[in-house]
Amino acid sequence: MSDKIQILVADDHPIVRQGLRLTIDSDDGLEIVCETGDGQETLAAASKFQPQIIILDIDLPEMDGFQVMDALRREKIESKVIFLTVHREESFMRKALGLGGAGYVLKDCAVTDILAAIRAVSEGLPFISPAMTSYLIKAKSSPGRDTLASLTPAERRVLRLVAQYKTTQEIAETLCVSPRTIESHRSTITQKLGLRGSHSLMRYALQHLEEIERS
Repeated sequence: MSDKIQILVADDHPIVRQGLRLTIDSDDGLEIVCETGDGQETLAAASKFQPQIIILDIDLPEMDGFQVMDALRREKIESKVIFLTVHREESFMRKALGLGGAGYVLKDCAVTDILAAIRAVSEGLPFISPAMTSYLIKAKSSPGRDTLASLTPAERRVLRLVAQYKTTQEIAETLCVSPRTIESHRSTITQKLGLRGSHSLMRYALQHLEEIERS
């Protein structure tokens, strides 16, 4: 039997999985035993391979990451779960950890954080992306200051494309991610900026176009 830490990678976008594989494969002590693209497939693979660690995207199709986590525990699958996500809201992190997640890694930071997360979790320690904790500290120390500075680089890229009148599908194709990921970004941006209404994001993007381009 291999002494390597066996890992299942679950994300619905092949480019994300490829990036994770390149990073994980650089460590001789780690082995990806399976890659999956939706929740149902992930649950089946977890049952089959029983990996030590599952890297689990929250926004999976069929069953989202939270539903998969629930199912894993019901089926007594003991794999440790590192949630992978675009969501920086504290409510998402609390839910992920409350369900029994051992780690919470932001997709923007996955290349730099994922190996540290795997090592920490495999040793029984929790792991949260440092950028996530920094964001939460900043948000709590500056309540009500919802500005472009609160957006991540990925969120600002999405906002620039919104200002170019691109649809969710077009933005997803431009950034090589799934439409579901773009919808998550749009929702997060709207919440951070305190916007309301179906066209509020477009109006904001056009009104702040110069500032967005400089950011």
